[in-house]
Amino acid sequence: MTGQVVGLFDTPVVVDELPNAAAINAALKPLILARRAERPAGVTISNIGGWQSEHDVADWGGEPIQHLLRHIIALADAHCVDIISPGAPRHRWFTDIWANVSPPQASNQMHTHPGAFWSAVYYVDDGSGQQDGSLGGELIIEDPRMPMILMTMPNLRLRSPSGSVHEPQLKMKVRSGRIVMFPSWLSHGVVPHQGSRERISIAINLLAVPA
Repeated sequence: MTGQVVGLFDTPVVVDELPNAAAINAALKPLILARRAERPAGVTISNIGGWQSEHDVADWGGEPIQHLLRHIIALADAHCVDIISPGAPRHRWFTDIWANVSPPQASNQMHTHPGAFWSAVYYVDDGSGQQDGSLGGELIIEDPRMPMILMTMPNLRLRSPSGSVHEPQLKMKVRSGRIVMFPSWLSHGVVPHQGSRERISIAINLLAVPA
């Protein structure tokens, strides 16, 4: 066949490792566990079987959280541009941040973050110690265009310009120290992890507001 395939509407998903992660995680873990002990009820939004803090981690997370936020904001700035003023962006980032503690078999329902520009998750402790994501609990990111296509022919897939098969869901392996950042309109969730201990993560939304 001679038809040319042109890829449209590329969606960036950024995967990075936090500098000095071991030291940051060693500081963050006791802070998060102490907060859970103080407020064991937490909040329930998308979490199933785990604890979620209020959205106030920046108030009690100290320098470790500020270190993480500086890195997340730098990633956000590196992967978007103000097309009217590329050299001097006319926005600032408002951060919304919370902590999660998920025992084995805990999960998160599929959901989105309306109003935010970027969403990110950082893994303080992946709950396994394997550091290779082999014990499940993947972050699932879903292509919002695919459910309608899959209704009538659930095993039919599109091919990308490179010839690879386009899957409706992306499974992101997790490990301690890893950051995954994606546009906030992408539906995402977490499947139950099979680790031997609690998983601890930090979730961040970045909202772009006029400077």
